[in-house]
Amino acid sequence: MNSIEILANGSYLPKVKIKSEILEKRLNLEKDYIEKRTGIKERYHTQEETIEEMAKNAVKDLFQKNVTKENIGLIIVATTTTNCLMPGISNYIQKEFEIQQCICLDILAGCSGYINAFDIATSYIQTGKIEKALIIGVDILSKYTNSNDIGTAIILADGAGATLIGKTEEEKLYISNIKADGKNNEILICKSNENIFMNGKEIYKYAVTNTVKNIKELLKKSNETIENIKYIVPHQSNIKIMKAIEKRLNVDTNKIYTNIKYIGNTFCASIPIALDEMMKKELLKKGEKIILLGYGGGLNTGTILLEI
Repeated sequence: MNSIEILANGSYLPKVKIKSEILEKRLNLEKDYIEKRTGIKERYHTQEETIEEMAKNAVKDLFQKNVTKENIGLIIVATTTTNCLMPGISNYIQKEFEIQQCICLDILAGCSGYINAFDIATSYIQTGKIEKALIIGVDILSKYTNSNDIGTAIILADGAGATLIGKTEEEKLYISNIKADGKNNEILICKSNENIFMNGKEIYKYAVTNTVKNIKELLKKSNETIENIKYIVPHQSNIKIMKAIEKRLNVDTNKIYTNIKYIGNTFCASIPIALDEMMKKELLKKGEKIILLGYGGGLNTGTILLEI
């Protein structure tokens, strides 16, 4: 079986920065209410940019990392806010970057979409069907947010992230644990041309229990211990959720990587944006093991344990 490795990451944030102080004044909230409740100080919103343009900018950033488009056999995009059913965002990227003769897929798997996309791409590589895959997470949540709804307006943001993975001759660990449970899928809904609905209390209960259970199952499958994991890179949902996960796993604060304070919750884009930031900061070294953690609408929960 072919092992995979991350070859490069890229990300893109819109130019309009929305500080929490602005939202607190508009929503008549107490000073520092938003940061205390969500951990968010700043987030980014688009103006005229399309979701396709945001995805393009993240991929453009990736290709500036000394990698090429040669031998990319799959482009897979995870999103919840596509504005065109066909052609997909993946087809737009293929055309924009002239990536010939590859598979193009857009998937809907809620906030966990990037994890699902990563695992699908890995399966294509491991079975020998392709050599490289371009994985993109992108969402424009500001277009689907009621600006007067405190539950969503203070959290949701826009962004795009991209990851290029490829096969490697080195033996590298890769284990995934991806599951869906539809019985409570009404707690997080995004319908076409409607605002996002979030039941905050129910989402919190789901997130802090299912995620920890999933991680423990993943560690058992891989015969690894939490001590051997350098970082857990979760979907950047809410700082309270991430702190609760940290507490239930009984791990050091530095093991859970967070950047929600200056990015906000970007759904499918949050993990690849965080990965790109970590690479830029040189936080990840060859041979280290990390866990990627996705959770959200569906309800979908997914983890990937991989070796850098």
